[in-house]
Amino acid sequence: MSAPMIIKINPGDNVAVAVGDLKSGQEISAGNIKLTLREDIGKGHKVALSPIAKGESVIKYGMRLGFAVADIAPGQKVHTHNLKTALSGTLEYVYQPDFKPVVPVNDGMCFDGFVRADGSVGVRNDLWIIPTVGCVNKTAENLAKAINRELPFGTVNKALAFTHPYGCSQLGDDHKTTQKLLAGLVKHPNAGGVLIIGLGCENNTMESFLEVLGDYDRDRVRTMITQKVEDEFETGLELLRELSAYASKQQRSRVPMSKLKVGLKCGASDGFSGITANPLVGVFSDKLVARGGTTVLTEVPEMFGAETLLMQRCVSREVFDKCVNMINDFKEYFISHNQVVYENPSPGNKDGGISTLEDKSLGCTQKGGSSPVVDVLGYGDTLCKPGLNLLTGPGNDMVATTVLAAAGAHMVLFTTGRGTPFGGPVPTVKISTNSDIAGRKSKWIDFDAGSILDGVPIDTLADELLDYVRELASGRIEAKNETYGYEEIAIFKDGVTL
Repeated sequence: MSAPMIIKINPGDNVAVAVGDLKSGQEISAGNIKLTLREDIGKGHKVALSPIAKGESVIKYGMRLGFAVADIAPGQKVHTHNLKTALSGTLEYVYQPDFKPVVPVNDGMCFDGFVRADGSVGVRNDLWIIPTVGCVNKTAENLAKAINRELPFGTVNKALAFTHPYGCSQLGDDHKTTQKLLAGLVKHPNAGGVLIIGLGCENNTMESFLEVLGDYDRDRVRTMITQKVEDEFETGLELLRELSAYASKQQRSRVPMSKLKVGLKCGASDGFSGITANPLVGVFSDKLVARGGTTVLTEVPEMFGAETLLMQRCVSREVFDKCVNMINDFKEYFISHNQVVYENPSPGNKDGGISTLEDKSLGCTQKGGSSPVVDVLGYGDTLCKPGLNLLTGPGNDMVATTVLAAAGAHMVLFTTGRGTPFGGPVPTVKISTNSDIAGRKSKWIDFDAGSILDGVPIDTLADELLDYVRELASGRIEAKNETYGYEEIAIFKDGVTL
């Protein structure tokens, strides 16, 4: 069966999405609707299926994308020139729970992970070098290069230096944010050993940072203050050798899928994101949650316009209230900087067919599947409840992926329509919305969701994705960002730099 020319997502929609580039004058159909195109419609872009008068709602996913700013005839393109957002400001919300409880799946599915001394489980056994301040970034990088010349050793394959520009000259919440984020990374179980490097005179002193870190395994975590040692390179290298010897004794063992924590992220989205890759990840999320696992969705600005769909799935009034605060607090963040709350879609998003923030958000939130929302976390908080979680964080790819990792995600499933080589501190799995980008960027893309457009059942592909994730978690394969060395962090900043 040939692929359809257009896709009408919901029976109530008055627009459809072009599967390929369509030309003016072409005759197309969607269900019982037949029409002639009045202009060219690019791949991933929307075409009107029925008359839409100026001021009327444009409907996609069965939800409003915004309102028409001019009369739109059937067969016309619907995009930023004739469609505007209907969103504005902070809102009041009413808790109207509407969700189904999770039906457990007890099939004994497992993966091979590293069980740490505190009972947490990692899917990698790397050495991580974490500076408390940007002044020692190059020291961290040089030490990583040096110890990597001696690796692999036992089950330790590589060392990673997670550099950043912060840790000094920060005030108030920014300073606390940096400390919480770095503490989350230090405790991440994907690291078999961690070396924390400080300068000695920064705001984020080693003493104050360790207070934030709390209890930690001193066999797994070592510290060095560079101003207090004779030769920071030799001292650091010796500490890394000790950490490598400790971590090399760690071996993989069978653990249930309930131990797995997966971050959900999208970037460089296009008009197919909400049709293929995001719904696929949503089905995957439901499958993992049913097995007792944990998933976490962030990118708060890309929930605007679809937030009520998440709010009605909150398991309690307490979780609902936390969700409302997360949404409105992030809107206030925009407003406090005199920025437009809803001007979110990037130029690349718009080129790919996304017109308004509602359009983007209704596609983005599908990564959360249909499971109940069990908890809402602040920036830098750590996952503690199995099931679907929401996490405060921006849409920025690097910042959002980093905060997902710091929350405890073992890996991040990253859907993309236009492609990106980026990767965070944990395996960052690129899932393409279309097969074209998967074919052209094979060194970026790990998994192709474009076959959904060709009729492959989404549940079948979700089972394949689940198997892929198990193999990745077990260390039998690696994500492309790991293969090509795209492993970075970025920390959220809001305030004054001294």
